[in-house]
Amino acid sequence: MSHDEFVRAYSDGAVQVQIDRQAAARLLSERMLLPLLLLPLLGAGVALALTGFLFSGCAIFLGALALRFAVRTSSSGFVLSRSLHDGSFYREVTAKGILRVSPVAS
Repeated sequence: MSHDEFVRAYSDGAVQVQIDRQAAARLLSERMLLPLLLLPLLGAGVALALTGFLFSGCAIFLGALALRFAVRTSSSGFVLSRSLHDGSFYREVTAKGILRVSPVAS
C-alpha cells in the first residue's frame, strides 16, 4: 500500500494499524541518540549524590529515568503521526515491520 493510499484509508477508517511498541521505542531511541543523552545525565546524578548534593543528584537521576519512560510511552504515537505525514518514514517503518496495516473487518 502506498503512502497516499495509507493516509486516505486511515482517515476514512478503512484500515487498522498495529505498531510494535518495543521496536518503535528502539527506533525512537536510536533516532534521538537517547543513550548518549541518558548516560551522562544518569552519571551526573550519581556523581552529585555521592559528592553531597543528594537531592540535586536524585532529581537529575529521576529526571533522566522519566525522560526514558516518556520516550518509550510516546513512541507508538510518534511512529503513527510521522507515518501519516512522511512517506519515506512510512516506507521505512513498514519495511522494518514496526507498522503493520490491515483492512478493517466489517
